[in-house]
Amino acid sequence: MARVLVVDDEEGLREFIGEALSDVGHAVTLAGDGLEALDQLKGQAFDLMLTDLKMPRLDGIELLRRVRGETPGMEVLVLTAHGSVDTAVEAMKLGALDYLEKPIHSPEELRLVVAKALEHRGLRSFREQSLRIAEGAPRLSYGDPVMEPVEEAIRKVAPTLATVLLLGESGTGKEVAARAIHQASGRRDAPFVAINCAAVSDHLLESELFGHERGAFTGADKVRRGRIELAEGGTFFLDEIGELKLELQAKLLRVLQERRYERVGGTRTFEADVRWIAATNRDLPEMLRAGTFREDLYHRLAVFPIRLPALRERRRDIGPLAEALLDRIRASLGRSAPLRLSKPARAELEAGAWPGNIRELSNALERAAILADGEALEPRHLVAVERAPSATPAGGTLAEVERELIRRVLAEEGGHRQRTAERLGIGLRTLYEKLKRYELE
Repeated sequence: MARVLVVDDEEGLREFIGEALSDVGHAVTLAGDGLEALDQLKGQAFDLMLTDLKMPRLDGIELLRRVRGETPGMEVLVLTAHGSVDTAVEAMKLGALDYLEKPIHSPEELRLVVAKALEHRGLRSFREQSLRIAEGAPRLSYGDPVMEPVEEAIRKVAPTLATVLLLGESGTGKEVAARAIHQASGRRDAPFVAINCAAVSDHLLESELFGHERGAFTGADKVRRGRIELAEGGTFFLDEIGELKLELQAKLLRVLQERRYERVGGTRTFEADVRWIAATNRDLPEMLRAGTFREDLYHRLAVFPIRLPALRERRRDIGPLAEALLDRIRASLGRSAPLRLSKPARAELEAGAWPGNIRELSNALERAAILADGEALEPRHLVAVERAPSATPAGGTLAEVERELIRRVLAEEGGHRQRTAERLGIGLRTLYEKLKRYELE
């Protein structure tokens, strides 16, 4: 059921509402005025808030003004006395969904209004999620057999609460996979919150993750809820987890183990009700050996690892993926005329090496769309597309051929030694000896 905050300075009414909603299974928290409500909102997330408008210290209108930007997923119902409808309308302009006139005649009437508000919240969440899917990243796969094990793994793990570790080179669609897991899970109507550990400076990342209390550090002039708290009940996606420093790795490990954390500068403990998905393009086992990634954190994250193949490994997907990307690019550039790939341009794309994977493909298509005068993209518009090398290196001594083959496969596997050895059909120790001999370490 829902988490509901009831705010009213009339103790009798407050208790009546709380009891009426608790009796049907809602988790109800009571607050005597706007300031008490703010304290509760700092500590936890709510699905619905019912608030009186006339209250001492901080009234309902001011409460709405303060929380509307911080709690976008929370619906608000206002309670107003007969004859104060104008104030209720003002509250609705500030984001309240509806109002109830006092006195409330029966628990059934109250429960009906609350049920409609929660239904509205669920529909709004569904529409927002659907819009993000429609406007967001392309599909995970367009039918290449290489992607079948990935799709099957996502289908099986999504309904569970298992932590997922997505592996693969940069630009292979790890966030697309994370969103697919979220959408196929029982948490699909709750938030999907992502953070890129490489995109936030070290001294700000802890605050971004856990939030901070006022005065926790210079510039912290107000309480801030962290990303984990904003993901309450949903999915939290840690992208580029391999970039996390050891100190923060230890703090994250505690959250994964105990599902509890404190804000920076605070002592109050919060529950972390999130489903964890992490992703990296780094070789984490290699980082374990180097001492730059905690082994205990690795095993907490790698409960269910899924490797995303590089784009060059799924060539049947390149053509339809390019068409889908091109349609989005056309819209983003404001072009009304359609854009399409000529057959030679499509062949050029399908022969590409794409070391930057889907991200590089998208950038190449955007440049081509800008350069093209007509509707068709031709090979001349595809600036500096690197072609994939032939399957077998030609020329040179046997040692030179072997060195080039090892270098290429190692690059294709993103530096992952174990997978490189498996593809070459040699043992890992043999691979390390050859890397040393050919100065490829």
